[in-house]
Amino acid sequence: MAKADQTAPDGVAHADRDNAKDRTAGVDGWEDGGRTGSGLRGAELIQDLVKILPNAPGVYRMLNEKGDVLYVGKARSLKKRVTAYAQGRGHTNRIAGMVRATTSMEFITTRTETEALLLEANLIKRLRPRFNVLLRDDKSFPYILLTEDGLPSGIYKHRGARSRKGSYFGPFASAQAVDRTINSLQRAFLLRTCTDSVYESRTRPCLLYQIKRCAAPCTGEVTEDDYAAMIAEAKDFLSGKSQKVKAAMSGAMQEASEALDFERAAIYRDRLAALSHVQAHQGINPNTVEEADVFAIHQEGGMSCIQVFFFRTGQNWGNRAYFPKADASLSSAEVLEAFLSQFYDDKPCPRQILISESISELDLLSEALSIRAGHKVSISVPKRGEKRDLMDHARANAKDAHNRRLAETSTQASLLKGFADVFELEETPRRIEVYDNSHIMGTNAVGGMIVAGPEGFVKNQYRKFNIKSKDLTPGDDFGMMREVIERRFSRLVKEHGKPEPGEAEDKSDTAVPPWPDVLLIDGGQGQLSAVNTVLEELGLSGSVAVIGVAKGVDRDAGRERFFAAGRKAFSLPPRDPVLYFIQRMRDEAHRFAIGTHRARRKKEMTANPLDEIAGIGPTRKRSLLHHFGTAKAVSRAGIEDLRSVEGISEAMAQLIYDHFHEDPSG
Repeated sequence: MAKADQTAPDGVAHADRDNAKDRTAGVDGWEDGGRTGSGLRGAELIQDLVKILPNAPGVYRMLNEKGDVLYVGKARSLKKRVTAYAQGRGHTNRIAGMVRATTSMEFITTRTETEALLLEANLIKRLRPRFNVLLRDDKSFPYILLTEDGLPSGIYKHRGARSRKGSYFGPFASAQAVDRTINSLQRAFLLRTCTDSVYESRTRPCLLYQIKRCAAPCTGEVTEDDYAAMIAEAKDFLSGKSQKVKAAMSGAMQEASEALDFERAAIYRDRLAALSHVQAHQGINPNTVEEADVFAIHQEGGMSCIQVFFFRTGQNWGNRAYFPKADASLSSAEVLEAFLSQFYDDKPCPRQILISESISELDLLSEALSIRAGHKVSISVPKRGEKRDLMDHARANAKDAHNRRLAETSTQASLLKGFADVFELEETPRRIEVYDNSHIMGTNAVGGMIVAGPEGFVKNQYRKFNIKSKDLTPGDDFGMMREVIERRFSRLVKEHGKPEPGEAEDKSDTAVPPWPDVLLIDGGQGQLSAVNTVLEELGLSGSVAVIGVAKGVDRDAGRERFFAAGRKAFSLPPRDPVLYFIQRMRDEAHRFAIGTHRARRKKEMTANPLDEIAGIGPTRKRSLLHHFGTAKAVSRAGIEDLRSVEGISEAMAQLIYDHFHEDPSG
């Protein structure tokens, strides 16, 4: 039984846990139909399993001999669907290869096909099977939050769970779209963006008030009623009532002008200009589409691009391009259908979805999304009018994004091949890891690792390493590199096991593999030796190519020296494209390491001594700072002074005092 997979998507009727009793096994949960020890595999195994399957809706998983999930599928009838795999006729190369690799299957029945579809989408996103269409870019969307938790409302960018009380507006396609909108809304409605702790500690208006981007409710520069009216206007604007808000502002500007209060009229003029700026940057704002997501797919050259536009409250809140992992044999409609079921697995769904292709299970998907969203969701292919214009615009964007990605991928492929030729690698690398260290006189030392693959930099796989060893001499670059490599590969072995010698890796999977083909080290022969020593100690010698990149004479770019095992140090011609490629990777690693180091140094510089005292939380810390002004003043205070602060008991006062004063008898 695969107990780990009994978690249904939130908001669903828990098809695989509460409602999905496996009628074949007579128990809740998955039934392992693998026939352990039978020696059967592929079509023969499936033919054997078909005999015991029910004519009921459910989900099935196909696994290989290692236990890896190859494919997750759903069916209206498990018996009929699985029988199709056993027949062996009319299969594409993808399906035929999947069937041949199958050594066991697992099944679970559900009450309805809708529940099966929801469970399938959830499992595909969690298990990421090789032969399914996979949504690769799965970052959460940002929202705008107007807080409603006691203090005067502030406006913020928000990601993740909606745990804070307030009004949420979104989703926006990108953080840049949210930042741009908040920036303009600050000028239009003068809303605060400071944290609550900063708000409570202000004694005079900050710079944002001086440049007319905040009304400064923190110091009473605006009355509570007037600020509440500004918040209400902002909510109206974000809720789609932009014309009402602009008309009210225009009227107030006219009244101020007629009363010869030109300063107040100028304020309303600037606020109106800020609102126009928001809408000007939104591009298309449809009149007949209040709330919808628009999906258009373009397929060419074995690659699919899906462009998504978000429309809320009649406003365009941005668009994003996705490049799902999908076999080239799948049609655009098949890719789009699989993409949609996964896309809304952890995202709020609008009431209307417009798609560019007619999909086979449109009604089923609409029903499933309605169950998940808790409201009616309609899915349609627009044929005419403004909706068709929106779809044409999305299609054009999908094609442009596809062509750009295709050109980038082609360039990257040629660079990787050139890289393999220069360093005499047996195969073109699919994962290059680049390492660099950063510190100042040995302090705040960090290591950075960046990853490059067939589609460029893979930023979600970058890693940072805070140097922890106490035995290192400050500034010991060799020692730092040894620690970074040892920690990196010890964890890699623990999570993925050692690579088997001569093991054939699946090249059909375009995802970047977990094990690197090449390590690119910022340094010369010394750094190279340190890395090779660590790999040898871990039993990984020869499993990965290690290349050192040392800056040349006068540290000039273009005069780098390269070091690799079994070869003399060499340089590349100054204008060689591979040299530029290596420089770009090295510079990215340097940027990442420097940024990590600066962030650590800044955190240390801004650390408050009060944070080190057990029992001092945000509330007591705020009380102490309000009373004494600074942490330094707190450190000089006597026990009686400390006891006079609200929330500080006699025991706590003694604890604070002892923290800052050594015991002279000790």
